[in-house]
Amino acid sequence: MEHTVNVTPNTRLWARTVGDPDASALLLVMGANAPGVMWPEELVTRLAEHHHVISYDHRDTGRSTHAFDTEPYAIRDLAGDAVAVLDALDVDRAHVVGMSLGGVLTQLLCLDHAERLRTATMMNTTALGSGLASENGASGGAELPGPSPELLALWEHIAEPRDREAELAWRVEHWRLLNGSVLPFDAAAFRRMEEGAVEHSGTHRNAGAHGRASQDGLERGAELTSVRTPTLVIEAPEDPVNPPPHSAHLARSIPGARLVTIPGMGHALNPVIVPRLAEEILGHTTGSVP
Repeated sequence: MEHTVNVTPNTRLWARTVGDPDASALLLVMGANAPGVMWPEELVTRLAEHHHVISYDHRDTGRSTHAFDTEPYAIRDLAGDAVAVLDALDVDRAHVVGMSLGGVLTQLLCLDHAERLRTATMMNTTALGSGLASENGASGGAELPGPSPELLALWEHIAEPRDREAELAWRVEHWRLLNGSVLPFDAAAFRRMEEGAVEHSGTHRNAGAHGRASQDGLERGAELTSVRTPTLVIEAPEDPVNPPPHSAHLARSIPGARLVTIPGMGHALNPVIVPRLAEEILGHTTGSVP
């Protein structure tokens, strides 16, 4: 079922729910510049066997409002959007699963809206105040490695105007780098995924708004010691954005957090790892740890 969430008079978010409405809610929070339809359908279907699964498009992605140039916002405001989605759907508490930037937003939810979370799962991400989740960008948290040089070079061109075919080619190359070098990369499958995202959004243009959003208020790593939400951190050993030991550092920062490594996983939700990923998430949310 599709929903419209009004965040401000000029900002609306697109959301979708799948599964039994009477089951416990599970909110999926996607990464930067990516709409909610980027969550693999196989993963959503598997999670929906146990939960009422909610996904949504961040601002400036998918079918949500695209207006960063006229109404700029901070990254921390995107965490508030997640709460607005729960409010609009009358969800008091939810399991929250965040990927990449979504993992950073999940940390903010743990700090500022702990009463709304049943559990937290964070993957492909870094701790607040470090790496890309610092006000200094990639230079923050100097003890942790930054993104690969190849990715940084590609990101310099993220917002350049391209026709549809060139944009799809850029995105497939982006996924190839994000996937890492261990798991097989099916370029045609990732192209189909991006074609679906373009159709969903109604445009092939990507302004890269989240990369331009203010990072003020992210220097809160020391506060993570106060988190009491049961937390799972999933480490992707081939992640070129937040490579090890980012996940281990995050897990150490949150009391009682459990760290799980999925061999071969990069910064892409490759179909090969989806069954294991679903197993780990459901083990955490249902209490039946694999």
